[in-house]
Amino acid sequence: MRLIKIFFTTILLFICLTAGAAPKVSEIVKKMDYLYEQIGDISVRVSIVQNKARQGVKNFGFLYFRRDKTDEFLIVAFAPDTEKGNGYLRVGENFWMYRQNTRTFQHISRDESILGTNAKGGDFEKRKLSDLYKPFTDSGGSEIIAEEMLGKREVYKFTLIAKVNDVTYPKQVYWVQKENYLTLKMQSYSLSDTLMQTAYFPKWTQIEGKYIWIQAIFIDEFEKGNKSIVDLSGISTKQLDPKIFTKAYLENLSK
Repeated sequence: MRLIKIFFTTILLFICLTAGAAPKVSEIVKKMDYLYEQIGDISVRVSIVQNKARQGVKNFGFLYFRRDKTDEFLIVAFAPDTEKGNGYLRVGENFWMYRQNTRTFQHISRDESILGTNAKGGDFEKRKLSDLYKPFTDSGGSEIIAEEMLGKREVYKFTLIAKVNDVTYPKQVYWVQKENYLTLKMQSYSLSDTLMQTAYFPKWTQIEGKYIWIQAIFIDEFEKGNKSIVDLSGISTKQLDPKIFTKAYLENLSK
């Protein structure tokens, strides 16, 4: 009888100790992939206020159209006037930059800066976080995760290390809200482990069961004083006409 009592006491103690245990980082990342993945078409208006220490404040704006099932996207600028009508088109393995003044298309790489901002072409591709990064582990191979407060919000903090070469940053540290797995803060590091950028995501919205951030703040930690604030508006998930993802459409839209 005493042995049975000890057994059930041990089981109860184990349940109490593990009930509030943090999930594995790999599980959180998979959940983030699921919550953030857009599986249909989307169009959005993007506004960027970019503050550079030596150049002052610049305002950028562009329309963004995306079809996830074919991984195609189109970007066309409406601000500033010097960029108006310029655009970018990704179809299959082809990625073009279009210049309205010369009416020409040029093949570019996914590392190309978009409209002279800090955004890269690769940032607009459909790539799962779990396909690009793996959790940072201790010497025993256990995933490292911490529970912290970010302001007044409870978060999980963890580090991801790139498992492919074609990423902008090989190491990223995340602060993810406990209750819904939304990213609130992210720090990005270079190969030499230098902090390059800190990003905050203060505003999110939910569309058809999926989450999209609608405001992000990117702080350049390498060149101090540089900061960009990105706002999304006019988000639509209505089915897009396939002709949108063509050179002809971009040329016509740029007139």
